[in-house]
Amino acid sequence: MPEQFYGIRHHGPGSARAVVQELNRQRPAMVLIEGPPEADDLVRWAADTGLEPPVALLGYAADDPARAAFWPFAVFSPEWQAIRWAVEHRVPVRFFDLPYSYRLTDDRTQDTPPTAGPRPATPSPPPADTGPIDTHTPHPPTNTHPADLNTHPAADPAAPAQSGPGPAVTGDLGSAGPGELDVSEGGGGPGRVTPGPTEPGEDGGVTAPVRVRPVDPIGELAAAAGYDDPERWWEDVVEHRGLPAFEAIAEAMTAIRESSPEDPEDLVREAYMRTVLREVRRTHDNIAVVCGAWHVPALARKVAAKDDAALLKGRKKAKVAFTWVPWTYGRLAAQSGYGAGVRSPGWYHHLFTTTDDVVPRWLVDAAGVLRAEGVPTSSAHVIEATRLAEALAVVRGRPLAGLAEVTEAAEAVMCDGEPLRLELIDRRLVVGERLGGVPDDMPAVPLAKDLAAQQRTVRLKPEALERELELDLRRDIDLSRSRLLHRLRAIGVPWGEAETARRGTGTFREQWRLRWQPEFAVQLVEGSMWGTTVAVAATTKVIDAARKAATLADVTELVEVCLLADLAGAYPPVLAALDTRAALDSDIGHLMAAIPALARTLRYGDVRRTDLAGLSTVTASLLARVCAGLPAAAGSLSDEAAEQLRERVDGVHSAVALLDDDELRERWLTTLSSVSQRADLHGLLAGRLTRLLLDAGRLGIAEVLRRLRLPLTVGTPPAHGAAWVEGFLGGGGLLLVHDDTLLDLLDGWVADIPAEAFDDVLPLLRRTFGGFAAGERRAIGERIAGSGAGGRAAAEPLVLDHERAALALPTLSALLGREIR
Repeated sequence: MPEQFYGIRHHGPGSARAVVQELNRQRPAMVLIEGPPEADDLVRWAADTGLEPPVALLGYAADDPARAAFWPFAVFSPEWQAIRWAVEHRVPVRFFDLPYSYRLTDDRTQDTPPTAGPRPATPSPPPADTGPIDTHTPHPPTNTHPADLNTHPAADPAAPAQSGPGPAVTGDLGSAGPGELDVSEGGGGPGRVTPGPTEPGEDGGVTAPVRVRPVDPIGELAAAAGYDDPERWWEDVVEHRGLPAFEAIAEAMTAIRESSPEDPEDLVREAYMRTVLREVRRTHDNIAVVCGAWHVPALARKVAAKDDAALLKGRKKAKVAFTWVPWTYGRLAAQSGYGAGVRSPGWYHHLFTTTDDVVPRWLVDAAGVLRAEGVPTSSAHVIEATRLAEALAVVRGRPLAGLAEVTEAAEAVMCDGEPLRLELIDRRLVVGERLGGVPDDMPAVPLAKDLAAQQRTVRLKPEALERELELDLRRDIDLSRSRLLHRLRAIGVPWGEAETARRGTGTFREQWRLRWQPEFAVQLVEGSMWGTTVAVAATTKVIDAARKAATLADVTELVEVCLLADLAGAYPPVLAALDTRAALDSDIGHLMAAIPALARTLRYGDVRRTDLAGLSTVTASLLARVCAGLPAAAGSLSDEAAEQLRERVDGVHSAVALLDDDELRERWLTTLSSVSQRADLHGLLAGRLTRLLLDAGRLGIAEVLRRLRLPLTVGTPPAHGAAWVEGFLGGGGLLLVHDDTLLDLLDGWVADIPAEAFDDVLPLLRRTFGGFAAGERRAIGERIAGSGAGGRAAAEPLVLDHERAALALPTLSALLGREIR
């Protein structure tokens, strides 16, 4: 025949080495590779040293970039090595799978029965071990959105999606499990990852179109050889022997397919592949075909051209665009939910790139990981771990030590059996978080190019590993970094997550957690509709969001975004929208929710060198309306409504403290003083307002004690008193540590609560005191135990009730495992 078929395992280093070896022997005149034909023009970039795996082909609909898919490649992917070989030897190379543009327009599978195409499936938490499930999406979901991609993926590549609000990461496995021979991902190549869910599942999760192939070829081959682990079989047969086995694998796939039901989508894809093969045969006599092993029997079979044409008839093409984008080993791993993923991309990278001393070099790297975390690891550890790994391989009858042996050796010798240390090695080495790269002059949307230029300007390099970044906004470069990160978040690219808990109230510090995700490439493409630069896109999107904002709080959040991201062009329209919304909104809760963001903007605007003219007038107007409406809104509230209003009051009170306006502060405190004296005020609010006024110096301790005695007197429902105490002590327990009178009053009230009401009060008290710092709780307990809350215990000696104490002895005996008397 004029062609040679190389049936490979996608992302298999053994297959990659064998493909290069056979191409050097065959010296073909044309190379065909399973992949999207629309990306043929991008193949030449493989010769550029700037295109560094792991990378992925990104394909998306030109009129709807959210409909996108990836085809990832690692350095150990056979397709990548075949592309590199062809480019280096100046041999023509083409992708020949079914075009991605067909898949975006073909909706004929919508009404087909489950056995003939994709079907909805509600995902559930997958098992730890992979099985023969084949997650296949012949057509990308039409309503996918890359922003839905989640960094906490399903544990099993067989799962079509995550159980929860995460994404559907789907693909088509010619065989599933860790040792798949074919990953024909609905677009060919090393696998297609389609971001985004299709529709909500019954459990609140997502559903994705999936296809279940009833056979697991790699599992059957491994079982026939007496292996219960397909990955170990693959290592022993291919990785450790380095012998091409294309003919044997093709023969095995032929036998398996003869007894297996055919998948209709596979038939369509293979019909297209055969059509391209016939076309190439007319001009080339020596052809190399690199594809998933599952397809080899179908491509070698003689089928009439008219039959293939009939299968392809009626398909339309959508307009699509393709480019190269960086990828990560974390997203290449099976644990990420990627159907074509492998269990250990970092280990496979090591196998492919290390020519000798594979085990010792791996363990040296593992020792380096442990040392970096402060774990003392010497060369003696590495030597002993190497000996143990090799001994385990001999005992198990393996030709060489595999990942299982080196992992067990590292755990026993270098990790002292500590699972956390082993997890560290697994994350850093076995999976790895290598991030690929693309050349600066790679064709891309202008927004992505502008981002790359700004990343170089602020010296902030994208990295796959999560890292912390502390910024001092007094430094120009840190201020520029902060603005860039906030602008990206505004356009839906959350490269950084602000650590608000650590930032505190300081005006010059910001703490970020950074981690670059591959799907951000899709979000940048989608964000291009807003502008060609990051600043313009963020400005346009914020203005549009302000125009569509449904509530006043939504607009105030955008005001803060304008400040943090330095979007001067968006500030006037957002401020106008804020003024309009504030005038139309009469809900006191909405008005109160809007003030904190405005106060932060006014407080920190000078640090960010932002012009805030006009905002102080809007803020003062909102606060005046709140002060006027709060007394009416505070009366006759349910427990839930009182809790919500308490949170609003706390937010406004903290915001007022940030404002440099004594008149506004005095007006707010006067309003709180007036509201706190209402007779119908809920206990939670009454206690909270009393505490705020005490802290502000508007009430003395004598008045506080008088107010506290009222809800704690006999005849007042204990639940009302507990709510008052919860509101009053919500600001912390130091007040009880330093005030014996207050502590004595509360201690006496708790002691006098009737037994029949104590169960109703206890949850409120637990919630109140549980919110105190551990040191505060300890200090309060010591004062009560030692001094009896200011003399109470000294005056009334503690009398132990032996009968009540005896009731607890059986439980204590069961807990301690010994009899207590």
